[in-house]
Amino acid sequence: MDTPPFFRVLKPLIRSPNQLIIFINIGLGGNLLLCPSRMFQRVVKIELRLPRSRRITPLPDERPGVMPKEAQLQTTIDTSIAFDGVGLHSGKPARLVIHPAASGHGIVFRRVDCAVGTSDIPALWDRVNQSPLCTRIENEHGVSLSTVEHIMAALMGCGVHNALVTVDGPEVPILDGSSVAFVRGILNAGFRRLERPVRAIKVLKTVEVRRGEAWARLTPQDSLSIDFEIDFEDAAIGVQRKTLNMANGSFVRELSTSRTFCRKSDVDTMRANGLALGGTLDNAVVVDGADVLSPGGLRHADEAVRHKMLDALGDLALAGAPIMGRYEGRRAGHALTNDLLRALFAMPGAVEWVDCDAAAAARLPGAGVHWGEVPQVA
Repeated sequence: MDTPPFFRVLKPLIRSPNQLIIFINIGLGGNLLLCPSRMFQRVVKIELRLPRSRRITPLPDERPGVMPKEAQLQTTIDTSIAFDGVGLHSGKPARLVIHPAASGHGIVFRRVDCAVGTSDIPALWDRVNQSPLCTRIENEHGVSLSTVEHIMAALMGCGVHNALVTVDGPEVPILDGSSVAFVRGILNAGFRRLERPVRAIKVLKTVEVRRGEAWARLTPQDSLSIDFEIDFEDAAIGVQRKTLNMANGSFVRELSTSRTFCRKSDVDTMRANGLALGGTLDNAVVVDGADVLSPGGLRHADEAVRHKMLDALGDLALAGAPIMGRYEGRRAGHALTNDLLRALFAMPGAVEWVDCDAAAAARLPGAGVHWGEVPQVA
């Protein structure tokens, strides 16, 4: 990136990029500009503006808007970012804001419409109150939040380890039914590296759970991969299978734009029972036999299985850290993946928590992800 003119002028007067950021933040909107040089003491106000999409806390050998592949420190976002939409099942307006958080904080949701002291819900596997239609987490006060899987997939897929996520109601906004809006917001907010090393969960033993014909399995591997297969009667979906290694920007490139899907007959049933009130043809792929009813059709020929993989990543993110292991799912859903995590942590010697060196961190989801990997969708 070319050096901005103001940086060329000020560079001789400052000692480090971090000093420049402090210099700008003090100057913006203030009545007095504190400068490292006496020649600027009479300046009252200076405004320096950078394009929003490039905002990022400067770090050594780092390009703006890019998470360095060599990083092995925990991350958070650099500035808060808000999303407005409706809840898929309630149909009510919903506002979600992702805020920066300190290292070791993890991902925590906060219901700002609830009483202080009762509103925080850690995004963890043992806080899941299982539901067949979405992932719902609940705290010890009975405060719950539904449909967290898409935002959790985006945070994990972009390599964000710590964040406070505030929501003003019982449901995360569905947006377009995928994770791509969350991904764009996160990349636009930028990243901040923190002081503690990234921790990952290394799978040491094979763990498998079953419910009827559906099953899910985790086996040892030095990175996270997802192998998923679905089988639906509707010809528009049918049998689909896909396998991806989730390292680097794989989630952003391959899965983030894939939308939630359902059959028209299921929509009719859900609405008759007071559910899916916020669902439309613009935020879900609706199929009826061989027909795709949503305008514009499919974003991928195998969009359905890609979305199931997106869901799986979001549900696996509730482990509390990136998983190093191979996930396989056959007709698996939210509840089954949660069963798998419960079985994993209940089995003695099945996991090891590890601090990631540079090589291990480069194999985690989100390492090196950047704007150029976000697919363009209508």
